[in-house]
Amino acid sequence: MECDVYKSIKKDNYYVYVPAGEGLEQVPSALLAKLAGTELVMSITLTPERKLAKEDAVLVLANLERQGYHLQLPPADDRFNV
Repeated sequence: MECDVYKSIKKDNYYVYVPAGEGLEQVPSALLAKLAGTELVMSITLTPERKLAKEDAVLVLANLERQGYHLQLPPADDRFNV
């Protein structure tokens, strides 16, 4: 699947994956508001076998199929794990 990846302009390490060419129409407006603006950073061909730096490609594909977008959150901060 061809997809576009947008990053939040104001929130570090927040990324939204969407099917290529569809823009952010499927992303809920409340989520877009929390991201405080987005910027297209890349377009990729996503397959189940593709290695992604911080996400599982199978999970991303499933979310794209199910809800039309995938939100990548920043890594957990281990300082707060007790």
